[in-house]
Amino acid sequence: MVTASDFWSFITPDNFGFPLFGNIVGDGLEWWQWALVLLDYTLKIIALGYVPSQRKPTSAMAWLLAIFLIPFAGVILFLFMGSPYINRRRHNIQNQANELIRTVSEDEPDVPDGFEVTDEIISMMHLNRHLTSMPAATGRLVALHSDYEQSIRAMADAVDHAENYVHVQIYITAWDDTTGVFFDALERAVQRGVKVRLMFDHVGSWKYPGYLKLGKRLTEIGVDWMVMLPLKPWRWRFRRPDLRNHRKILVVDGHTAFMGSQNMIDPSYLLPKNQKKGRHWIDVMVEVTGPIVMSLDAVFAVDWFTESKEELDLLSPSQATHWLNADTAPQVPDSGNEILQVVPSGPGFTTEPNLRLFTSVAHHAKEHLVLVSPYFVPDESLLDAVTTAAYRGVEVELFVSEKADQPIVDFAQSSYYAEMLEAGVRIHQYPYPAVLHSKFVIADAEVAIIGSSNMDMRSFGLNYEVTMLAGHGDLLDSMVELTETYRSTCTELTGEEWGNRPLMRRYVENVARLTSALQ
Repeated sequence: MVTASDFWSFITPDNFGFPLFGNIVGDGLEWWQWALVLLDYTLKIIALGYVPSQRKPTSAMAWLLAIFLIPFAGVILFLFMGSPYINRRRHNIQNQANELIRTVSEDEPDVPDGFEVTDEIISMMHLNRHLTSMPAATGRLVALHSDYEQSIRAMADAVDHAENYVHVQIYITAWDDTTGVFFDALERAVQRGVKVRLMFDHVGSWKYPGYLKLGKRLTEIGVDWMVMLPLKPWRWRFRRPDLRNHRKILVVDGHTAFMGSQNMIDPSYLLPKNQKKGRHWIDVMVEVTGPIVMSLDAVFAVDWFTESKEELDLLSPSQATHWLNADTAPQVPDSGNEILQVVPSGPGFTTEPNLRLFTSVAHHAKEHLVLVSPYFVPDESLLDAVTTAAYRGVEVELFVSEKADQPIVDFAQSSYYAEMLEAGVRIHQYPYPAVLHSKFVIADAEVAIIGSSNMDMRSFGLNYEVTMLAGHGDLLDSMVELTETYRSTCTELTGEEWGNRPLMRRYVENVARLTSALQ
């Protein structure tokens, strides 16, 4: 017969996998060892009720697994990288900006007058406006730049025509032989009296050659520069170390803008291993004019204020009233023939606008759905939307790199291939050593989205991104043509080929898939 004394002597921490708490003294542990065990269990019980709050089940389960398997360290990681409260100031700034935009544009319709679009596209634009406050606007496509170095030259040429100001916001920025033409143009602009403001992500840029001298060089040519999301605790500038500002925006005088996927760095990213293997990045940038440019400028202005506390003039109500109305915007002589909508997203938003937009477009597709992304690590909603489209007869094509530049992401991404191939999704792989870094979606040649956002959980929840929605028009047509170019270059992955991969690779894929949910 088991007595109460036998029971309590059995459930010591050593019998439940806690041998690291030291030597047993007498009938049990030292008091401080029991205190550690009690604290560990207390933290785990609290985590069970706290971590799942307003968090996706997969993310919550991944964090709980980390907390339960790594005593104390898992809790510390969650507090630094999983808690939303560290970003309260940024949330507040974004909310205030949204209210300002909503106030000055309240009389504007969801869709500019004179455009006929389907009810489904109107619904998407209404959704985007509800989540970000940004209504649709008119614009004109100048060019879709898919040649890496030519794109940089085009941006430099636009800067050379600047008369008032230049706003640059690019995730990874490096001054090298390839990008020198752009920085030379910035220097010439400053010499003409143009105000040049430039932002780049701190963590995103610091690992590339020339970073330590970049700020000094920018100061020497007269550029007003800031790092985004600085990680400088010694200067009392600290934030979650896993957050990134991933946006790529260039605005010239409020009438010309570039946005897309390309960073301001050599296509090899200046890394010797890339140069040795011939690895280079394939990107795309959109150049537009018209009122839509002021929406992109607004995204820049919010981020500039967040980092510098300087309020730019275009954020004032007197300026903001001109954002969307071509008739009252003398700086925008051509309203354009496109209907476009800017969709910012990131930790400053609590509703994941980019994820909801990608999912909506996937559900919209009736005949053909194209997805292009270097990192395709979807959450359940996007995966279900894409595979459901395939199951209901939509031709779904996914374009990815044959080998991603980040091994963990490569394994996590490929863990989804089997179920997608089973659903009938065609997977096109851009040949190694190139990295297909473009990011866009096209549905039925009726609606397209393009920008900086990957289709992974990092871009949906941790990165500040900017995306543009386009209806019928030149931009969509150009994206369809670019897709044809990618298709002719890629090789298609077959289910039989994928089913023959080694068991060890499958194991690593599943582990990487689990860790991708740690947000």
